[in-house]
Amino acid sequence: MRYEIRVDGQMSRTLTKAFPELESVVVPDQTVLFGRVVDAAHLYGLLARCQSLGLHVVEMRRLPE
Repeated sequence: MRYEIRVDGQMSRTLTKAFPELESVVVPDQTVLFGRVVDAAHLYGLLARCQSLGLHVVEMRRLPE
């Protein structure tokens, strides 16, 4: 499964390194993290990582394969 997670603001390079399994791109006022998610536990782990880093998730969606 591939997912896209959009967070408020522009994440620093240090913050994006906290998600080594995902690619990132900055768009106006948001950072988009995207990539392969192995299973539900991995997805919940990514969301927990966002929360622990104080990131505000704006949108999360599954991408077509």
